[in-house]
Amino acid sequence: MLNLKKPRIFSAIPAIIVCLGLMLIPVLKGSAQDIYTDNPIAKIARESSPAVVNIDVETLVTRSFTPFPDDPFFREFFGEEFKKFNRTIPMKGRGSGFIVSSDGKILTNNHVVENADKIEVTLSNGKIYEAQVLGKDPTFDLAVIKIEGKDFPFLDLGDSDLLEVGEWVVAIGNPFGLEHTVTAGVLSAKNRSIHAGNVNFDGFLQTDAAINPGNSGGPLLDLEGQVIGINSAIIPYAQGIGFAIPVNMAKDVMDDLVNYGKVRRGWLGVYVQPLTSEFVEAYDLESDNGAVISDVVQGSPAEKAGLRRGDVVTEVDGQEISDHRDFVYQIRKSMAGDTVKLTLIRDGQVIQVEAVLSEIDSASGEMGTMDSLGITRIGIEISRITPELREKYAIQSEEGVVITSVEQGSIAARAGLQEGDVIIEINGIKMNDPGEWNRIRKNDMKAIVMLLSREGRTFFISMSL
Repeated sequence: MLNLKKPRIFSAIPAIIVCLGLMLIPVLKGSAQDIYTDNPIAKIARESSPAVVNIDVETLVTRSFTPFPDDPFFREFFGEEFKKFNRTIPMKGRGSGFIVSSDGKILTNNHVVENADKIEVTLSNGKIYEAQVLGKDPTFDLAVIKIEGKDFPFLDLGDSDLLEVGEWVVAIGNPFGLEHTVTAGVLSAKNRSIHAGNVNFDGFLQTDAAINPGNSGGPLLDLEGQVIGINSAIIPYAQGIGFAIPVNMAKDVMDDLVNYGKVRRGWLGVYVQPLTSEFVEAYDLESDNGAVISDVVQGSPAEKAGLRRGDVVTEVDGQEISDHRDFVYQIRKSMAGDTVKLTLIRDGQVIQVEAVLSEIDSASGEMGTMDSLGITRIGIEISRITPELREKYAIQSEEGVVITSVEQGSIAARAGLQEGDVIIEINGIKMNDPGEWNRIRKNDMKAIVMLLSREGRTFFISMSL
């Protein structure tokens, strides 16, 4: 312990540093490592770059070359002749990826290759290969593509759960078409939740290693050269804030993408809502951490496991649940057939139950939680009208579902939807249960018309998708 009453100790520090420096000089000169050419980042760039690829995509789109492309009168007046103004043109895009197996499997982001009609992969040696999509997962924004060949260099996948904030990380990718660009920084944070635009994701790694458009799908590496994340998103108006999908999540979904072309995501079969302060007080809970089960789907794994309406989930597989979003994330990252152990508070008692997750019904798209029904695409969360929500929002309607959250800047926000609005109908279909959304979204919708109730008044709002 320093004795602050003796300042002469500090006056000796410069001399000590100088002496230590003099003593270290011979050691540094005799060291086998040259700090200028053999630093860890240079080694990572040299050894990892051959497995990092540039991805060029081409999508054919139809464009109307008329001054009034959306004018219905113009379309009706010209009839079939109107189609002559349409042209199919190629739209090009670029991204990054990295080889994960010697036979040419490549991991990238779903948004890099989504809707692509042609995919070309360029290696660091300049060789170009045509690639095919093996599987895509929009939920986690991951895709696996493949090029034909063998003995390709590939990257080892690390363990993103072992990372600590502040560790050095390296990103390699294709920003703005500048091939094989290397940037370095630190892991700034873990478990970031991003809900903006088309990105709805919980669990991001945050880094200040420079990530720009074109880096999407490239690897985020630790100092051992192992992949710990897949670069995926940025905040365009910020500096030093980029996001990567944890590689452990990719490990969980890659096999399903390769074998089935999609992820056999686990389904629990519950609706959840936030654990409010009123709920905590009314149920005499000790903490506001957790998620409230508002309903259990009949015949679901949750019902078979004995879950009930009003249960408060506090842990999943020993992992403490902070809120209802965290609970959704923990279930979403599990696969069909996985057994999850849930810690619950029921009637003031702590109990544990185990549930074996089943596969999501691909026809319905049911995700098993209220706020993962796919309606997040337009930027809202919905719930059944419970007595608590009826009181909170002063709901007068006897039918419909209530909007519990509206994402800032979303389609819903721009259309004027508000928290507390009651959705009575969507596209003419009654909405007395959040699950009704699944009946609506089977078709490839381009627009939504909602019948809303607000402060005792009903009105329609339309939204283009």
